[in-house]
Amino acid sequence: MSKKLDYLCINTLRLLAAEAVQKANSGHPGMPMGAASFAYVLWTKFLRHNPKNPSWLNRDRFVLSAGHGSMLLYSLLHLTGYDLSIDEIKNFRQWGSITPGHPEYSLTPGVETTTGPLGQGFANGVGMAIAQKFLAQKFNRSKFKIIDHFIYAIASDGDMMEGISHEAASLAGHLHLGNIIYIYDDNKISIEGSTELAFTESVDKRFKAYGWHVQRINGDDIDEIENAIRSAQKNEFRPSLIIARTHIANGSPNKHDRAEAHGAPLGEDEINLIKKAFNWPAEPSFYIPPEALAHFRKAVEIGGEAEAQWSSLFERYKNKFPELAKEFEDLLSRKLPEGWNDALPKFSPQDKPMATRAASGKTLNAIAEKVRNLIGGSADLAPSNNTHITSEGDFQFQNYGSRNMHFGVREHAMGSILNGMAIYGGVIPYGGTFLVFSDYMRPAIRLASLMELPVIFIFTHDSIGVGEDGPTHQPVEHLAALRAIPGLTVIRPADASETVDAWRLAIENRKGPVALVLTRQNLPVLDRSSLAPAGMLEKGAYILWQSEKKIPDILLIATGSEVHLCLKAGKILKEKGVNAQVISMPALNLFESQPEEYRESVLPSLVKRRIVVEAGCSFGWHKYAGDDGIIISIDRFGASAPAGILFEKFGFTVQNIVEKALSLF
Repeated sequence: MSKKLDYLCINTLRLLAAEAVQKANSGHPGMPMGAASFAYVLWTKFLRHNPKNPSWLNRDRFVLSAGHGSMLLYSLLHLTGYDLSIDEIKNFRQWGSITPGHPEYSLTPGVETTTGPLGQGFANGVGMAIAQKFLAQKFNRSKFKIIDHFIYAIASDGDMMEGISHEAASLAGHLHLGNIIYIYDDNKISIEGSTELAFTESVDKRFKAYGWHVQRINGDDIDEIENAIRSAQKNEFRPSLIIARTHIANGSPNKHDRAEAHGAPLGEDEINLIKKAFNWPAEPSFYIPPEALAHFRKAVEIGGEAEAQWSSLFERYKNKFPELAKEFEDLLSRKLPEGWNDALPKFSPQDKPMATRAASGKTLNAIAEKVRNLIGGSADLAPSNNTHITSEGDFQFQNYGSRNMHFGVREHAMGSILNGMAIYGGVIPYGGTFLVFSDYMRPAIRLASLMELPVIFIFTHDSIGVGEDGPTHQPVEHLAALRAIPGLTVIRPADASETVDAWRLAIENRKGPVALVLTRQNLPVLDRSSLAPAGMLEKGAYILWQSEKKIPDILLIATGSEVHLCLKAGKILKEKGVNAQVISMPALNLFESQPEEYRESVLPSLVKRRIVVEAGCSFGWHKYAGDDGIIISIDRFGASAPAGILFEKFGFTVQNIVEKALSLF
């Protein structure tokens, strides 16, 4: 094929991006123009995909980690034949369009993950690579490589600067994830100007130290690009980074290599100059040369043939390995094994007091015996988080079929890697750390919620109950902060039994992440023979106990480790002639999703006397306490002392709850 057609296609990408940004009067034209050459080579000569079936299982994954360059991806999707019309290109960044400012998972056909916050896509790709390795180890057989593809990504200078990419790259190198091929768009320009203002390290030496295969190329030389990708594909046991020296706004007479091309339209005059330089017709706007479109659209036929060949292979696989094939299809559809919940443990008051983190560990292990695609680990805290699957080995190089992940002290990357695993599918990913460190992974949790990914986040050491470690490790504001994330289900169970049902809900969940918030300290197992069943947790809040079957005099509302305190306080109040109702409220968003009639039955609006008890900040609880209620909370940082002393000093005692309750009469 002639180089003339190559560069006609490349210039088509450049102008589509520039004109879409200009029409929107908003966006980032520089990166798509600079990265067009290597994106073109990747998408037309290497990327295995089917535009008519974006979810084909054995496709290569493409992640635009540099999500601000979204018009590059949208242009590629339109040109190669995805269900993305030219009208959507023209509607870039507008209300109701499927071409938003940054790519969004499940909105636009062909977009593999939501990117924009830099570094997130980089780490998502590592998660995809991990899920692929796990499933390939589990299901591939000799002459039947039903999972056999690459994870490609384009990363920017910003991706390389963000700390999350350092964490994720380090883990990917350690795990020898040779299915990763990333192209670094090294255009040396950031918003403030030259990257030399703040970024002068040797990226290639850094990645070599991580254990990556690294190449430097001219990002506009088609032959160099092609040779570099072929070389990367041959590195089976090392992730690859291709550092492509490019020029932002390449082809723009006055904005080439200029920082202002990063995040602002080029201007109509500059667009006209680019068209003149490219020998492009001035009109119509969004012109696509027929020969360029025909060349890009070959992806439809090539992709259809590739999928057909794979489908034929999979049919033969099903005939030869029917049980494996069925398990494989069940995992991809998130079908749970028959009787999986029969394995759930049952706890009773005769059991010794137990931390909910310990109950979680027992439940996790029971589930893992039945649910064989439950895979995860901890940020170097498995013994404390109780996240280790005792019957399994460690997920490591040449042992990719095991289910115990070791993320190292890398919370931020862990969260985004879990997201990538969930996006890839076929696995149920979980990851644990201390609740106080949820701050380190908040961007990933937020994006899991935005993408509605069924990720399970395990947070232990949930309050001042951490004790002697002191205020640096005692979460105060973290429950409120997590509850503020739309779509995140935060569950703080009251005892071992509620913990079991929290896990049941998390495993059955199909939409959005779940955060399990668990204690370090031991709690009594509540006697359910005289209380409401723990399964009521699925309602978000429920009446655990009431002293009389009539409108109560006072409501005692609590979560987690404070529920048993309210239960004791309620029984003391009964002796004093006060009709108390104790409410366990482990998941506020689940409660808010219940019908109004149910919510009114749990929190009768006629009852103004209310006590809310939670060993966290009071933010968010005033809605439930009401103007006449009292919130027993901790609106300051904690202290270093044994947990029992701290609960006493900060007022989390039965006596204080009773006194506060009586003060309302």
